Amino acid sequence: MLEKMEILDVEKLVGDFEVMTKDAENVQRQTLKMILEENGCAEYLQNMGLNGRTDPESFKACVPLVTHKDLESYIQRVADGAFSPILTRKPITTISLSSGTTQGKPKFVPFNDELMETTLQIYRTSFAFRNREFPIENGKALQFIYSSKQSKTKGGLFAGTATTNVFRNSQFKKAMTAMQSECCSPDEVIFGPDFHQSLYCHLLCGLIFHEEIQLISSSFAHSIVLAFRTFEKVWEELCDDIREGVLSSRITLPSVRSAMAKLLKPNPELADLIENKCSRLSHWYGLIPELFPNVKYIYGIMTGSMEPYLKKLRHYAADVPLISADYGSSEGWIGANINPSLPPESTTYAVLPNIGYFEFIPLKENVEEHMQENGNVSFLSTEPKPVGLTEVKVGEEYEVIITSFAGLYRYRLGDVVKVMGFHNSTPELKFVCRRNLMLTINIDKNTEKDLQLAVEEAAKLIAEEKLEVIDFSSNVDVSTDPGHYVIFWEISGEVSDEVLKECCNCLDRSFVDAGYVSSRKVNAIGPLELRVVWKGTFHKILDHYLGLGAVVSQFKTPRCVGPTNNKVLQILCDNVVKNYFSTAF
Repeated sequence: MLEKMEILDVEKLVGDFEVMTKDAENVQRQTLKMILEENGCAEYLQNMGLNGRTDPESFKACVPLVTHKDLESYIQRVADGAFSPILTRKPITTISLSSGTTQGKPKFVPFNDELMETTLQIYRTSFAFRNREFPIENGKALQFIYSSKQSKTKGGLFAGTATTNVFRNSQFKKAMTAMQSECCSPDEVIFGPDFHQSLYCHLLCGLIFHEEIQLISSSFAHSIVLAFRTFEKVWEELCDDIREGVLSSRITLPSVRSAMAKLLKPNPELADLIENKCSRLSHWYGLIPELFPNVKYIYGIMTGSMEPYLKKLRHYAADVPLISADYGSSEGWIGANINPSLPPESTTYAVLPNIGYFEFIPLKENVEEHMQENGNVSFLSTEPKPVGLTEVKVGEEYEVIITSFAGLYRYRLGDVVKVMGFHNSTPELKFVCRRNLMLTINIDKNTEKDLQLAVEEAAKLIAEEKLEVIDFSSNVDVSTDPGHYVIFWEISGEVSDEVLKECCNCLDRSFVDAGYVSSRKVNAIGPLELRVVWKGTFHKILDHYLGLGAVVSQFKTPRCVGPTNNKVLQILCDNVVKNYFSTAF
């Protein structure tokens, strides 16, 4: 079987990428032409008056910028089974559900064969560059991947999270095999309905094949950290399973027990080996290379809201390289990580110019148009016009707009990116933050990144006591007058009131946005509040999202809990142990 297995031609993939990115502007024109020729008969585009034109100039003149809210009624009709072409010529057969961690509820997004193909193209491209730096042979991958059940919409379309739709696609497993990255866990574990049972079995499969594991991955860094935090609690039980060759009674799903029975045989030598390794470790430092001596790297999305987990992941990984996965969303893909040797904090994504048509709204201060009226100058604030893929400037920040093969046209993704450079003529982007995830009360504007930096600075005070912030979130409390920021922390152990008061002050001082500082000084924004929650609180939030049909591999802790996310705010508030108000100003 292995002899006949098709292995990706890495050098050809890299060569094709180089050719394409040298002519990014022309590739973009051709890509837009393909999208519009394919879908020009769809109702949405028919209403725009393009009349068969496919050039970028006509497209931008006729088709407006939109958000998901503008398209909801169209997508709902697709989900309800409308027969006429609404967004695309070919019928959409599958709907992706976004994670829902941003707005509090999942969004419906079209998913089709073309989007699956762009997914695989991104996977193959980044693998080609990754395999040059960190070549892997015929081994296995410990992949912490989970697939929820696909449900059916009113119109009979399959609906599942974006990761579920990818994992359940017949092309996914073939692609993983071609990339020599086949998951060590059986399908019954990946597609099991109980995440906790699947995670336990992923860990057990990894240990059974411990010498063959060449890479460890998940969609997000959070899932990998969660897996090894769980290992700390269940490692002795895992060793018992391996020693006796009998699966723990905590696994109750018959299909999963049956699949694991085929892999699990009594192996007291391996159980002793794992016990010895775990007993020798100091605070679990270097756990991953101890368990998996041939692992080449750890792979998953590690940028943006995943950066806070890097410190813990490095603790487990020791010297094993961390490589951030590619840049995309439920709506579509944007770029691949073609510089895998860079640390995650410096990761950039090269845009693939043939997977969609891309525009970028400059995020300089709003352009001010001077209008002379009766001798008085007034200001009209207008949003800058979007620029094309090859027109962006190094060092500038932009909001991303995508036009995809799956029926999204000039769609505002809501992501802010910074152009760090160019690879040939395609830009290399650094993810900055979600544009709408912002702490703001009046003139203050603090992004998710600002929150992360403030938490990192304050967490240094408890690191001196060998403790860590397990997870965090925030909220703007306007029930008080004036309103104030609330930061929620889950901490790994007991911290004195004195230290936590200083942490609270440090958080307040660490928001350096001029609007925030000036507002605090005149008490237009009240003292920041630090609320410490019980251990396990953020796991309750994860369980809440799992109950809504989300999957762990698509879960992102909501960093700013807004008014649409009442249930999460309630979980946080119900689990507060202590709270502190800043005296920094």
